[in-house]
Amino acid sequence: MDKPVFELRTLDAVSMSDALLQGLGHPARQRALRFARPEDRDEFVAGRIALRQFAASLLDIDPTRLTPDYVCPQCGPGQDHGRPGFLLDGGPSPLVLSASRASGWVLLAGVVHPAEGLRLGVDLETADKTGFEGFDDVALTAPEKQYLLSLPGSGRDATRSRLWARKEAWLKMTGEGLRRNPAEMDVLDREGIQDLDLAAGQPQGLVAAVALG
Repeated sequence: MDKPVFELRTLDAVSMSDALLQGLGHPARQRALRFARPEDRDEFVAGRIALRQFAASLLDIDPTRLTPDYVCPQCGPGQDHGRPGFLLDGGPSPLVLSASRASGWVLLAGVVHPAEGLRLGVDLETADKTGFEGFDDVALTAPEKQYLLSLPGSGRDATRSRLWARKEAWLKMTGEGLRRNPAEMDVLDREGIQDLDLAAGQPQGLVAAVALG
């Protein structure tokens, strides 16, 4: 059975040497130049470097053997966005990967030697991100809103964030992203999604989910 491996890292602990920056690949380097805020650029770059190091650790190889190869379901391979992946010595690598950044942290997930066609998506969210007025109407289905109302007021914010993390994880896994209306996709009991509890490694205020299928 395919079982993902997870790792949670702080982005400020990621080394960004010239050699590591070169390993980003041309599409990601070009995307990094388009960020208006330096802190956003640094988080993006650190997240990409962390994923490459994570992938190398799963395969027990030197990261220099991996070349980024992100595939967008709409745009094709060789993108600066889409499903993350790497070529190993110029050929396919036996990995399925996903990553998500939030509040200075990056959640990494991977399956080594996955079954053919296996898809993976993870999402990391700040627990207070979804608490604004009107969020439920644009993001949640009617059963999800009803479920929230059945909970004590103190538990609604965290549950709302977990529901959103599940949706994001699923839409990353399928490659649909927010082209699909999240308010029409119920994740209360959807098979293939689960909340992630990263125990001691997960800071307060963050929630996470994984989708596999």
